[in-house]
Amino acid sequence: MNTTQQTLLPAYDHRPGTGPTLVFLHYWGGSARTWDLVVDRLAGRDVLTVDFRGWSRSSGMSGPYTLRRLADDTLAVLADAGVTDHVLVGHSMGGKVAQMVAASRPTGLRGIVLVGSGPAKPAAQITPEYQEVLSHAYDSDESVAGARDHILTATELPASFKAQIAADSRAAAGAARTEWPLRGIAEDITEHTRMVSVPALVVAGENDHVEPVDVLRDNLMPYLSQADFMVIPNTGHLIPLEAPADLADAITAFAPA
Repeated sequence: MNTTQQTLLPAYDHRPGTGPTLVFLHYWGGSARTWDLVVDRLAGRDVLTVDFRGWSRSSGMSGPYTLRRLADDTLAVLADAGVTDHVLVGHSMGGKVAQMVAASRPTGLRGIVLVGSGPAKPAAQITPEYQEVLSHAYDSDESVAGARDHILTATELPASFKAQIAADSRAAAGAARTEWPLRGIAEDITEHTRMVSVPALVVAGENDHVEPVDVLRDNLMPYLSQADFMVIPNTGHLIPLEAPADLADAITAFAPA
């Protein structure tokens, strides 16, 4: 896998293979490696994973860290990697970024897979009080562990994955860590999502407490013109880590090589 780090671009990994290229965008607190278990099940596929601006290997990049900036970064990474024929796969915050990228109708975009995605219209639970509490979820190792074990996941993960989640959640620029809970999560992007003109697959976790099934049905699906909906049973919000095989199968069925 080729790893590229440009001064003006987020870090990304591009594994050449059979197209269309699957472009993976991570959640708030994640990184490119959040997708490793899924990518490992996509042998032979052309795959690109990104560390968003302000996160993991891209933590030294300056802000702003807005959804719009992350979407522009994604388009710049696609251009740098020479990717034209592609499908976006976005998880949580990355799903909201994917909607904004797709709204710009980039050449060669075939579809989008939105995994436990931030919805186009913020849910009623996203109050200023909720946002303030959420903004402190990754303040310490202890707070990260609490969020990971009691909110983000609905299944028991191996210790190595728990450690990875903890490390990635803390490996962010301070302003990047607070941008999503204080602003991005509450941003209404319905006008953008309505502009998505490619097929979409929305994937929900049956026991997801962050982006519940009903929220994705009510606050995301109505704004997509061509969307299928599926629920992965017995999984929480961290679907790429909790149910990687089911997710890889869903992606392959949606975007075959």
